[in-house]
Amino acid sequence: MKQPLFTGTGVALITPFRKQQETVDFTKLEHLIEYIVTSGVDYIVALGTTSEAATMTPSERSAVQEFIVETVNGRCPIMLGLGGNNTLDVTDTINRTNFDGISGILSVAPYYNKPNQRGLQQHFHSIAEASPVPVIIYNVPGRTGVNIAAETTLTLANECPNIIGIKEASGNMQQVMEILRRRPAGFRVISGDDALTCPMIAMGADGVISVIANALPKETSDMVRFALKGDLKKALPLHYRLLPLMNAIFEEGNPTGVKSLLETEGLITNILRLPLVKASKQLTNKLATLYNEFRG
Repeated sequence: MKQPLFTGTGVALITPFRKQQETVDFTKLEHLIEYIVTSGVDYIVALGTTSEAATMTPSERSAVQEFIVETVNGRCPIMLGLGGNNTLDVTDTINRTNFDGISGILSVAPYYNKPNQRGLQQHFHSIAEASPVPVIIYNVPGRTGVNIAAETTLTLANECPNIIGIKEASGNMQQVMEILRRRPAGFRVISGDDALTCPMIAMGADGVISVIANALPKETSDMVRFALKGDLKKALPLHYRLLPLMNAIFEEGNPTGVKSLLETEGLITNILRLPLVKASKQLTNKLATLYNEFRG
């Protein structure tokens, strides 16, 4: 039986850069995609927050999107990060976007201008109407400064057939449970916090959009598959093995930690674009130690 779209493990894909002018390192990006796809993940999220898309030019974003689509080559679905705090600009961007090879949009709540719940509803209504592919809304109040309330999520789920799920990264498990309790059939609830993935799946969630899966895609995917099957005897040991790394990669922000970990694995050169900077020596050493313990 075919698995429903955007269930299981999605990877919030990072973007490798070169030291020279901090240009996109497409060679390393290709190797990383191959590593992730062949490790059995269920889908990839291109140009999300973890990709540092906010610091890329429009032409760079287009080139990265096209390269990811070509490299994945239909082996798994691709979700495209496409959001912002100017509704008209987001819908115009949707209208200009090439959706060949793209199965859905991940659209973050508007940041900085802090709309109320009515404004959030109208914003996502407009995106759903403009999008030719399904939309997953993204609630991450720690980054945006505004929370998408459970009632707003449920209203959008019921009013917009094209909004098929939410990536929930509020950390508010009461809110998550309210969405799970009242969601319409087929509406996905996806963990946006690696460390909360198992608890959320146990409550009924449909998987994760994961950062740690850049570095440990097989282990993360195995954990999620076991959890979705209700086999917590196998899922929980993986959860607790991964947990120290899940927590540590976010100590100095994202993707700072996971890029340091990926360099430890020899998969990328650890380059970030300002205003993000490399992990401190202390965190770099901590991540290397935790990784070695994990593999040991």
